[in-house]
Amino acid sequence: MSMDTYEKQITSLTDTPFGYTLSMIGGKWRLVILYWLVDYPVIRFNELQRKIGTITYKTLSAELKAMEADGLIIRREYPQIPPKVEYSLSEKGRSLYPLMEKMCEWGTEHREL
Repeated sequence: MSMDTYEKQITSLTDTPFGYTLSMIGGKWRLVILYWLVDYPVIRFNELQRKIGTITYKTLSAELKAMEADGLIIRREYPQIPPKVEYSLSEKGRSLYPLMEKMCEWGTEHREL
């Protein structure tokens, strides 16, 4: 495919690989949630909310549902009372780890102390 043909097919940023990646990690909370799921391979909702600290129940719930729909996380519900739900990274979610590492390296190199 020539560059001209490729450029004509792009009607917005979301049509690009960069735009797709951005849709997976963009927003205020996605990278924060991914960060904690890297450190805690399996975590319950309330524990994740405590780790993040400033996120509301409603926002965390919505983000987790969207991330599950995008295939980034796995939600496992156990049939018991009270309900027990655990979250972990999927293979797709784990594949973002090298990108997160590069972001940390960039932050280390450019952060003014």
